[in-house]
Amino acid sequence: MQIEEFKQELDKLAIPYSEAQLRQLEQYYELLVEWNKKINLTAIVEKDQIYLKHFYDSLTLESIISLEEQKNLCDIGTGAGFPGIVIKIFFPKLHVTLVDSLQKRITFLDMVIEKLGLQEIETYHARAEEFAQTHREKFDIVTARAVAHLRLLIEYGIPMVKVHKYLIAMKGNILEEIEESKSTMIKLKCHLNMKKEFDLPHMEGHRTLLLIQKDEETSHLFPRKYSEMKKKGI
Repeated sequence: MQIEEFKQELDKLAIPYSEAQLRQLEQYYELLVEWNKKINLTAIVEKDQIYLKHFYDSLTLESIISLEEQKNLCDIGTGAGFPGIVIKIFFPKLHVTLVDSLQKRITFLDMVIEKLGLQEIETYHARAEEFAQTHREKFDIVTARAVAHLRLLIEYGIPMVKVHKYLIAMKGNILEEIEESKSTMIKLKCHLNMKKEFDLPHMEGHRTLLLIQKDEETSHLFPRKYSEMKKKGI
């Protein structure tokens, strides 16, 4: 995806942008490529593919919810900052929290935040299930991009979501996972509000966005330890 096509896709998503924001994104790309030589951040290194499969893909979140109307967002398992950093660049009023279990990635993210001059964004070095225990009912949106099976993601994420707000799962093909996660949604008192499926431009992959709405406060029994979650569902 060339920059002109990227701008056209931003227009289709109705995401306003400035030249300064595009420069920030370009600087982010340069830092990503530079640091990827030292630590494993992404298997995708071609510029047009990064713009398509990381940058544009991150911003498709806007197609299922208006980010301008939310106060804060938590990106769990953020990795190299997708979607969290990209969203912060284009929605600067949104307070963003980035969570990852690998300190090397957090070091990279802290450097990006400093270099780009981003405000109201913070990083946490933690496992999602541990972070959830101390950040219950804190966020308007909790999101994760290709992080874990949906039933695990619900158990990680829903405890952090405010009542009546949203967990957004960014996935590929997910029909089986939805079926396997129905009992988890019931137990954690949430429901699938909306499902949006689409193909990336140039048929570069199928995507599914799931908007899962929280109905009631989550029991302090959840999330369980990772070993328990992996062993048996709920």
